[in-house]
Amino acid sequence: MTMGLDKQKKLHFDLTNVGLRAQATAAGLLQLCLELRSAGVLDEAAVDRIKDAIACDIEVSAPRSVACPEYRRDVRDRLDNLFSGQAKVGDANQLAFGATPETACPDAR
Repeated sequence: MTMGLDKQKKLHFDLTNVGLRAQATAAGLLQLCLELRSAGVLDEAAVDRIKDAIACDIEVSAPRSVACPEYRRDVRDRLDNLFSGQAKVGDANQLAFGATPETACPDAR
């Protein structure tokens, strides 16, 4: 299930208003997904759809100066590492939003 940009923006606004941007909520969601995948309730396709939904919301909330394909790939790579349950994610400053103006997305508007 994919969501149109308008629906994604509304969902982002609703989630922000409810306060679901907290790290505790994200940690709980991650653990829930790991548990459900381990129990065979979620398959990899379902986990990929969950990661896509998270990446879409992060992309929607990104400043225009960093919203680009490279940013999306960085976010998705980090989500893949988190959802593997084993890999260390690393420093968030390495994401595109931590980049200097010289290394920011070349096609950013």
